Amino acid sequence: MEQYFSAIQKMEQEVMFPSLLRGVFPQQDGVPTAQGTHTDLYERYQLLKAIKPVVEKGLASVTDQSQTGADTNTASDDNDTMDAQLEERLSHHLAGLQQVLTHLTRDTNALTRRYSQILEQISPSEGQPSW
Repeated sequence: MEQYFSAIQKMEQEVMFPSLLRGVFPQQDGVPTAQGTHTDLYERYQLLKAIKPVVEKGLASVTDQSQTGADTNTASDDNDTMDAQLEERLSHHLAGLQQVLTHLTRDTNALTRRYSQILEQISPSEGQPSW
């Protein structure tokens, strides 16, 4: 989770002109992907920015629920069975969430790298005269 938030924060700090990402498509292993199958990086940037508050709100919601749920205590066998099923379901969902966050982190880092490459192509290097 921290890697995801770190990647998003870095993207927000580095991507100062998101419009530069319009019409730029993601690359896999340095090779551009087919334009018809993917959205451009500007749309991905907008999506990643939109997802961030949802993840933050969801995280706060889970934290709040776990604190209120810790106050109730039951000791019946039915509840023990149900708790085991809930633990299994929670474990399954957390594994899925981890996969999604890993994918989002990878996309965010790739977008940030590509944006940096675009900026390097636009601006001349410091050692060369600009005339």
